[in-house]
Amino acid sequence: MSKNTTSLENTSSHQAHWFLLLGIILVGANLRAPLTSVGALISFIRDDLSLSHAVAGSITTLPLLAFALLSPFAPKLANRFGMEKTIFFSLLLLMIGLIVRSFFGTSFLFIGTIMIGMAISMGNVLLPGLIKMNFPLKIGFVTGIYAVFMNLFGAFGSGLSVPIASIKGVGWKGSLAFWTILAIIALLFWIPQLRKPSESVKVVKASGQKGKSIWHSPLAWHITIFMGLQSLIFYTFITWLPEILQTHGYSSSASGWMLFLMQFALIPVTFIIPVVAEKMKDQKVISGITAFFFMAGIVGLFLGSKLLIPLSVILIGIAAGSAFSLAMMFFSLRTSSGQEAAEMSGMAQSFGYLLAAVGPMLFGGLHDLFHSWKIPLLLLFLLAMVIFITGVNAGKSKVISDSTTTRKLA
Repeated sequence: MSKNTTSLENTSSHQAHWFLLLGIILVGANLRAPLTSVGALISFIRDDLSLSHAVAGSITTLPLLAFALLSPFAPKLANRFGMEKTIFFSLLLLMIGLIVRSFFGTSFLFIGTIMIGMAISMGNVLLPGLIKMNFPLKIGFVTGIYAVFMNLFGAFGSGLSVPIASIKGVGWKGSLAFWTILAIIALLFWIPQLRKPSESVKVVKASGQKGKSIWHSPLAWHITIFMGLQSLIFYTFITWLPEILQTHGYSSSASGWMLFLMQFALIPVTFIIPVVAEKMKDQKVISGITAFFFMAGIVGLFLGSKLLIPLSVILIGIAAGSAFSLAMMFFSLRTSSGQEAAEMSGMAQSFGYLLAAVGPMLFGGLHDLFHSWKIPLLLLFLLAMVIFITGVNAGKSKVISDSTTTRKLA
């Protein structure tokens, strides 16, 4: 009898893990698509609402500001209400934000966008901790799986936006609202996770007494700036790549699919890079190559050759996937404890996304000022050079100590 009971418990536990994995995948699928779906539709939104390039760029900037402001608080909310419940309510907030953004006028476009950013910031911070708690022996694999689906649906968000908007009676509002369906599906599949007892879902606070010292670490700042600038470049292209390509003769639909290509190119990289980086003595070379790919891709767009543009888009996609994965790996590889890793993640995601939030608005504002994309692209090239410097320094075989200095690995 006891053996049967044990067998049933093991089967139930196995099924629960698979259901949790599916839930994680669906949550991950919602972390990019609500944002990337905007990029290909920016011209439609701007023309319909008579917005400037800078104001239109804020549609992408506002979620990044939400990432920056809420990231340090996500672990605290999870500690108080439970990780599963916090993620559930973030999905609910995401669903409401998607509806508000799409159907209630210009002011609510920005209010809904902020709600979406708040919701996604919770998933960004909490999913890695949830994976570590529930899949301690398969962290790399599960992280890779959810990252693939996150970027895959992010790519679909870019590629499908214009075709959906082109359907009679749908328009850009209906196209943005379409992604509410994905949020609802994730919400429904997440409901079983609410049955878990609160004791099993608490996470380590990301801001303890020792958290102050990490802000004085040069290594921590290299990681943070690397994280922020790669996000700045990625979200700037998510917002403005279609319009850049339209100046080179691409149609709205074709430029949307080129944005899809950029994101599709980063999908395999986000799975491969963590595995490769973990096996390397240090990550200086791979960080340098990542920055070089950014620079080469930006130069190709600057030159504007129709032969170079597809290659340039692919290079930027590969660089974005590699840089994002490296940033996530640095949180673990450059810290000596779970507490320190949480502090590093909180610092990098708060300050880093604040830095990234400047990108889309600044890029659009520079276009309004110079009536050309060349000066904004030149700025991104210079930032890619900074990524090279900070990436090489972050890639050195060091860890952040409990004090304000860094020490080499033994």
